[in-house]
Amino acid sequence: MPERLLVIGNKNYSSWSLRPWLLLRQLGLPFAEERIALDQPDTKSRILARSPAGRVPVLIEGQLSIWESLAIVEHVAETESAVWPAEPAARAMARSISAEMHGGFAALRNELPMNVRATGRKVRPGPAAKADIARIKAIWSAARDAHGAGGPWLFGTFSAADAMFAPVASRFRTYGIDLPEPLASWQTTLLECPAMQEWTAAARAETEVIAHEDIG
Repeated sequence: MPERLLVIGNKNYSSWSLRPWLLLRQLGLPFAEERIALDQPDTKSRILARSPAGRVPVLIEGQLSIWESLAIVEHVAETESAVWPAEPAARAMARSISAEMHGGFAALRNELPMNVRATGRKVRPGPAAKADIARIKAIWSAARDAHGAGGPWLFGTFSAADAMFAPVASRFRTYGIDLPEPLASWQTTLLECPAMQEWTAAARAETEVIAHEDIG
């Protein structure tokens, strides 16, 4: 297999970049990393040189480029069975909630943007963002109740669903969104795993500040 290169944006801001990065790291799959700082004079040209869509993340394997985080997840799943839960019903649910995360929750993204360095920031969510938060809590509870008995992750063992919701777990900690048990324990498992600790430390070490905080 050609060497994997994952092109990402700022670790402090780029929620989309976090998803495939965390998946690859948690599964122990080797990859090289190229970080392109967002909202810089050369950002657009650098990303276009790597991604035909002009967005990050993009996974490059030889002559093959895969963009969009969920497409990268499914590409990795073609050769790695641990990406999704093994049991068919759990796998179907994990794919469904991951797709919902990929395409939805616009109010949450807008009002509670990804910003690892902003821990403790106070935001009063509006009605639409509150509805998004409630729906996400319901998703996590349904996954844990139906399929989480075998371990601390959403579906017992780590899967792409955990990676897809990792930026939201980070947002909830940043903005102080309370979670009931066992969701709080899942959040702790995720945010304190070595891969997320690595990402968080790198995010806090970045110096760029951008106006629109959830790009990429």
